[in-house]
Amino acid sequence: MNSITTTRSSAHLRLNIGRMGLYVILIVMAIIFLFPIIWSALYSFKTPEEAIAIPPTYLPSTISFENYEKLFKYGAGVWQYVFNSSMVTIYTIIGTIVLSTVGGYGFSRFDFPGKNALFILVLMTLMIPYQALLTPLYIFFVKVNLNDTLLGLALVYITWQLPFGVFLMRNTFDMVPREIEEAALLDGCNTLEMLWRVMIKIVSPGIVTVAIFTFINAWNEFLAALILMSNNKNYTLPIMLKDAATGQNHQAGAHNIDYGVLQAGVMVNIIPCLILFLILQRYYIKGLMGGSVK
Repeated sequence: MNSITTTRSSAHLRLNIGRMGLYVILIVMAIIFLFPIIWSALYSFKTPEEAIAIPPTYLPSTISFENYEKLFKYGAGVWQYVFNSSMVTIYTIIGTIVLSTVGGYGFSRFDFPGKNALFILVLMTLMIPYQALLTPLYIFFVKVNLNDTLLGLALVYITWQLPFGVFLMRNTFDMVPREIEEAALLDGCNTLEMLWRVMIKIVSPGIVTVAIFTFINAWNEFLAALILMSNNKNYTLPIMLKDAATGQNHQAGAHNIDYGVLQAGVMVNIIPCLILFLILQRYYIKGLMGGSVK
């Protein structure tokens, strides 16, 4: 009995040590990932002089909101740029979800000539660097009067998000048994009604995953907005932040950087991303798992 008790105690001790080691690793990883956010938050509350001090200070000597005041008073006001980013993001999410869901369902459930070749062609667009397409897109948008508009910028973002969205939604639909659709059709649903009333609820984790990816990319995208937007009132938040930190129009160039304002803008910019991810985290994980296995 003593030998059995000793063996169990030893196994229990090894298990506890293993768990403690895992917790230590996870805590260290969490600190590493949170450090940039904490650093930005501390910088945003420094005075402008302290924010550009060399060597830098790690903690603010006094809590100052001057950087946030500068940020909120810049240009048309920070809420105008938040609104612009929000509208572009909403347009992009709606367009990407609708087209990705319909496209993914079509590739998953319908057989037509060249289906596999067309699907591969859709995926191949992921290999094209979008930076190479900005010049022809700019020329095209000028001709159709979509340049310097929120809708035009959203159309560009939808185009870039569609290949991944279609791929993920096709794999998500592949995970759903066909018997569910057959039962809905027997109950009198047509294809669109069955997709809307039945399938959407089942594949909702995949839809949420597409929405989160689309939100993060559209909310934080910089280069296309920099090229396509020229009116200060139509800037999205990343472009406004760049100009507010340099104190200049982005077409005029930049030299000096106000790091305090920059970090204050970073904190304003990441808050919606954190809130959305925390709220939809469980759907996001389910969607990734469902879309990764055929």
